[in-house]
Amino acid sequence: MAFPFFGDDKSVIARLLATLPQTGRVEWIGVRPKRREPLLAVPEVEVLTDAHLVGDHARIKPGGKRQVTLVQHEHLAAVAGFLALSEPVDPARLRRNLVISGLNLLALKNRQVRLGDEVVLEITGECHPCSRMEEELGAGGYNAMRGHGGLTARIVQGGTLRVGDAVRVVAVETNAAPAPGARS
Repeated sequence: MAFPFFGDDKSVIARLLATLPQTGRVEWIGVRPKRREPLLAVPEVEVLTDAHLVGDHARIKPGGKRQVTLVQHEHLAAVAGFLALSEPVDPARLRRNLVISGLNLLALKNRQVRLGDEVVLEITGECHPCSRMEEELGAGGYNAMRGHGGLTARIVQGGTLRVGDAVRVVAVETNAAPAPGARS
């Protein structure tokens, strides 16, 4: 589905949804060498177009919508608060590949983002928590993660991704020609 309201330059909602001038940052990268093993934090990773992160056990089908998972850095403290923990949750415990700060990830749904100089992801949907959150975070872990599980993405363009890389929304081209019958 295309980004909601695109092309409707008169819609206030369209303008608000398109306004994302902030630049985010890759705070953490994690790969899981084998199924059910802990994630390993890495300073950089090779990202394969329409596939997966090198070193991650997942072997996603081309065109898959869940090739990479992302979670909001700011939510690590929120989840910890719901669990009465004194420190933010370690991102390795959440089973997500990337931790991003400085951008509201939910605002990126159905958009493309550039990470660093090379990698482009299309944000495809929400990444809801699974029952493993109870194992990992203890009783209440599943509910603590609800609304904070992050997002899934498809890899549009691969390359090298590093902790500290900037995260920017890819500008969307709009049709300059008005729709037939539209008033100027």
